[in-house]
Amino acid sequence: MSRPLSVVILAAGKGTRMDSSIPKVLHHLGGIPMIQHVVNTAKKLNAEHIIPILGYKSEKIKETLAKESLQYAIQNEQLGTAHAVMQSKDALINFNGNVL
Repeated sequence: MSRPLSVVILAAGKGTRMDSSIPKVLHHLGGIPMIQHVVNTAKKLNAEHIIPILGYKSEKIKETLAKESLQYAIQNEQLGTAHAVMQSKDALINFNGNVL
C-alpha cells in the first residue's frame, strides 16, 4: 500500500553563480523554466501537495506557475537548505505520508 506524497521544491535562491537577474529556477531548459520540470515530475508522481519554497523574486515565480495548483511557502531570508525546508512546516502540519 503506497502512502500519500508531498513534494517540497527548493526555489528561494538567487542563483548568484549564474550571474543573472533572473531567478535560477526560471532559466529555461528544453524550452520551459527549470521549476516547471520539477512541478511536472511531482504531478506525475501524484503528489498530494506540491510546495515550492520561494524567496528571491517570488512574485515572478508565482506568475510563471499561475496555472498550477500549488501551496507556496516563503523563505524571507536565505539561511540555508534546512531553513528553507522548515518553511514548509505549516503546509504539512496535518499531512501523514512521505515528503520528497
